[in-house]
Amino acid sequence: MGEIKHRSAPQPSKLGGLEEFDEIRPYEPEEMKPAFEELLNDRQFNVIMKGLAPWLPKSVRNGLLRLAFMGVKTPLDFQLRFMKPVVKYIIWKHTDGCTFDDASLRENLAGLHHAPSSNPDTQSRYTFVSNHRDIVLDSAFLDLKLVSAGYPTTVEIGIGDNLLIYPWIKRLVRMNKAFTVRRGLSLRETLAASQLMSRYIHFAVTQKKENIWLAQREGRAKDSDDRTQEAVMKMLAMGGDLRELNIVPLTISYEYDPCDYLKAQEFQQKRDNPNFKKSRQDDLDNMKTGIFGYKGRVVYRTAVPVNTWLDELSDLPKTEYYKAVAERMDREIHQGYELFPCNYIALDELNGSTAYASHYTDADKQRFEAYLSGQLSKITLDHKDEAFLRERILTMYANPVKNKEASEKK
Repeated sequence: MGEIKHRSAPQPSKLGGLEEFDEIRPYEPEEMKPAFEELLNDRQFNVIMKGLAPWLPKSVRNGLLRLAFMGVKTPLDFQLRFMKPVVKYIIWKHTDGCTFDDASLRENLAGLHHAPSSNPDTQSRYTFVSNHRDIVLDSAFLDLKLVSAGYPTTVEIGIGDNLLIYPWIKRLVRMNKAFTVRRGLSLRETLAASQLMSRYIHFAVTQKKENIWLAQREGRAKDSDDRTQEAVMKMLAMGGDLRELNIVPLTISYEYDPCDYLKAQEFQQKRDNPNFKKSRQDDLDNMKTGIFGYKGRVVYRTAVPVNTWLDELSDLPKTEYYKAVAERMDREIHQGYELFPCNYIALDELNGSTAYASHYTDADKQRFEAYLSGQLSKITLDHKDEAFLRERILTMYANPVKNKEASEKK
């Protein structure tokens, strides 16, 4: 593993400059204003804006947006001006609060720099690798919490190009510090795309001084059995030493997943038709439900950076190294779960027992049963298998308990 441990990062001259990443990178400051004007001139974007404020003429709407855009020079400015209030509203309207527990990260920083743990290190940048609950909100909530906690910047995020179905969406996410993850490629194309993305991530962290957020796997774990793909860790290592990325395992816990019934529905659709594939409209419906659905309490919790334990694995053969890193990532993420009464109720129901009854009350159980019935009623399949769908949703809520308990025994 010596070549992984000591390999140095590519320098900008070897990368060919920022232009090497033009196909996938977020906008740079000088590109923000032209992109904003293109957005305002986009017909589909104007249809969306008209739906939000049908009483305003287009010229007035665009004039107000231009006024709001004044002083916005960077993607971070854009996030703070436009996205921060939106995300705050979503937390207020669609959750029972979102908390950010970064105690492990601050304690690690304090130990490294002999600084008070209350002061985030303004020089360090991180690659947050987390379990995946919502393609839009996972990083959006993290952005807000990082800024609120005193960290100097937000995160750049990887987003699949399968979700960028309209030009205005692609422009908007690039303004919002997103880089593109290319999907649906051949094996050879996938390798080249992974190498490019890895080089960009290393460039963003080391040269641009940006944080990164990535999901631990491609797509969500629809049964909440969160596992880190070895391929993700291998991809991150393609562009240089893993250590320079300051990877931080991040655990995202939802009390209630608004997309749980859609995931259960997809399980039945795939069971009944192995060739079933979601449509683009299905993806958009999932995004909308995830943003505007009720989530209950939401908790973000960081572990210490992987650099604190990577050396323990450095003597492993290369064939075993990434598997071991992924498994250790899983342990860190699983230990970070915030467990709610519904998680314990679901596991007891699946097991037909009351082994976890001390973790919930009768009122908690009644509330969860009412919630479960409501979610199941939203599924409108022609041959609805109620028992199967119920078991699938219960499994989603039970798996975090099982995974956390297993991680604590290791």
